[in-house]
Amino acid sequence: MSTILEINNLKKTYDSGDRHLTVLEGINFTLQAGDTCSIVGPSGSGKTTLLGLCAGLDRASSGSVVLNGVRLDNLSEDARAQVRNQYVGFIFQNFQLIPTLTALENVMVPLELRGERNVQRQAMDLLARVGLAERHDHYPTQLSGGEQQRVSLARAFSNRPTILFADEPTGNLDEETGDKVEKLLFDLNREAGTTLVLVTHDLELAEKTQRIIRIKGGHVVSDTGAPETVHQSEDSNLS
Repeated sequence: MSTILEINNLKKTYDSGDRHLTVLEGINFTLQAGDTCSIVGPSGSGKTTLLGLCAGLDRASSGSVVLNGVRLDNLSEDARAQVRNQYVGFIFQNFQLIPTLTALENVMVPLELRGERNVQRQAMDLLARVGLAERHDHYPTQLSGGEQQRVSLARAFSNRPTILFADEPTGNLDEETGDKVEKLLFDLNREAGTTLVLVTHDLELAEKTQRIIRIKGGHVVSDTGAPETVHQSEDSNLS
């Protein structure tokens, strides 16, 4: 397997007046192509900040993020956007759909940015896959929360991402709708063969991934399912 994401000694601080707020510090982990990983921890622990840094949505204060062989740290915003469009899918908790575009047009945007052909047909196929073909001409305000999240899921997969980041993908949904979105997420991810990294407060959802990274106070406090952990467990069984 090839390495898809490498995080080395990552640190993120924010300036607030004359104070420096450290949100993340000393974060290290590596993911291989096809891995599924959850990032969990209490509110304010730095989970969403870490996800944004991994996806190139923000720049770290120090340390490095290497995404599919591309080091993001010193890239301009435009260059990071190009990397995201080429390799990354992102699902936001609050959907982040463009309100002036229909469901179909929202899914078409990444395809158009990539200069692909037959973007309308591809987008319709994805909407059909998430059960929203008949709602393709509806605007976000005309869709329920679950429907908006399914549109954002279709949009995230429209550029056939190498790695998919999901920030609380079921956090704003009721249990039944969340279960449907969760199943679609794993089904589409498995079919596409992408790497999945998700932030969640839902431990049942987290336990469906191969690996769980726990963060507290901006530090990794455990990494269940990491290759090193597995090897140590295997070694202890042999002793």
